[in-house]
Amino acid sequence: MPEPAPADRLTAPHDRSATHPAGPRPAGSTQFWALPQARHWLLLGILLSAAVLALGLTAQVVPGGSTAELAVDQDLSQHHAAALTVVAMALNLVFGPAAGVVLIAVVALYLWLVRRDLVKAVAFGLVACSGWAASEFFKLVVARQRPDPALLFDPLAPETGSNSYPSGHVSFAVALGFALYFLARGTRWARVTAVAAALMALVVAWSRLYIGVHYPTDVAASFLAASAAVLLLAGLWNRFTPRILDRLPSAASIRSTRP
Repeated sequence: MPEPAPADRLTAPHDRSATHPAGPRPAGSTQFWALPQARHWLLLGILLSAAVLALGLTAQVVPGGSTAELAVDQDLSQHHAAALTVVAMALNLVFGPAAGVVLIAVVALYLWLVRRDLVKAVAFGLVACSGWAASEFFKLVVARQRPDPALLFDPLAPETGSNSYPSGHVSFAVALGFALYFLARGTRWARVTAVAAALMALVVAWSRLYIGVHYPTDVAASFLAASAAVLLLAGLWNRFTPRILDRLPSAASIRSTRP
């Protein structure tokens, strides 16, 4: 007899009928797409958020903390290479707000117009954008200034007009990685997508230090902040979306064609 699944295992039923108390949904109704959800998603999200705040406030109040971290940026600034600079600046553009919005829109429109799944398109967009939302929230709370570009040997993209903690680019990369993995889960591409997403986020984190616009704790906290946002969003989505869909009239424009 198989053993029960661990209590904290991530679950993501693909079929609404598996969890809906009223049984299978009638044919032609809007399909609910569940996101992978940790059993203790609310507690984990709160703990990760608390860790982000604690790390950021500590970095602010510890004497010499920012100076010690700046040494990492300064060391990278003295060892710039042409090829690496091209990569770092490309990532600076691709994971910035303007290009990021275009990227999310392209995938979401594909899911909606080609795959005929508006619910999945909305879920993808929300998950991908959750990293930005989290980073903006913590930026306002912690209000840490960016590294001074005048102290760098070769400042590539001086940014002094916005807060530094955590990194919006890295937070977006982490959340986008989650969103892409959620699309690939249950397929043969799931493991490859997960590994590629993790590597992508790490490379983006390196690029922010290489350019010199963030401290190491900024990029480290971005992984925690984005993960907290995705955890909380998944829990809220799975809790409230079925109720919202139950109140929507069945319409061809939002009907999912996936089984």
